[in-house]
Amino acid sequence: MKNLQIDVWSDVACPWCYVGKRRLEAALTGFAHKDNVTVRWHSFELDPAAPRNIDLTVSYAARLAKKYGSSVGEAEGMIRRMVGVAKGDGLNMDFEKIRPGNTFDAHRLLHFAAEKGCQNEMKERLMRAYFCEGEAVGERATLVQLAASVGLDPDLVAGVLESDQFASDVREDEGTAREIGIRGVPFFILNGKVAVSGAQPAELFAQALKKAWDEMAAAPDVLSEGAACGPEGCA
Repeated sequence: MKNLQIDVWSDVACPWCYVGKRRLEAALTGFAHKDNVTVRWHSFELDPAAPRNIDLTVSYAARLAKKYGSSVGEAEGMIRRMVGVAKGDGLNMDFEKIRPGNTFDAHRLLHFAAEKGCQNEMKERLMRAYFCEGEAVGERATLVQLAASVGLDPDLVAGVLESDQFASDVREDEGTAREIGIRGVPFFILNGKVAVSGAQPAELFAQALKKAWDEMAAAPDVLSEGAACGPEGCA
């Protein structure tokens, strides 16, 4: 049976990435072959230099204004629009609660979760914790608790986070993103061929799913591997 692979580059602290996740999920709900779809989440840090914890005396709007060179009022307007869009996709984001911080360890945790077969659950838990619950996902103790809530062994998670495990996997994802030319997230690639940039409407994701599936279905199945020759010789 064929399987459609979806590779997604995103950051835990990216609001459009959360919206994009919901819209992809909405499209998959109506996709006839949804049981034959695998989603793999890849690392992308929006602010690699961020400390684990950011000064909470500065409002999110003020930080946003400084980042984009706008006024605080304009930044507050951007936040209101983002909250409204998110609500339309069933997400209750609360930017008053958000506790920004470095997401590198969160990405390492996601690679560990992938190894344990629960990456999608971990991704959802991290995003909900960050955008809706005000959890500090830059803190390792918080990450351990969130991981335990999706069934991961907290002691194993603590050990991973205290080591440098999966650091190379995060860097590899980010290196691949640079090679592909990904400059913003979310970014979706279906079966290595069909690309969707940004949190597009669910209808567009549905079209991309159909296109990727049809292209895959047109390719012949390889029933077995036998003796053959290639550029490197014969075997």
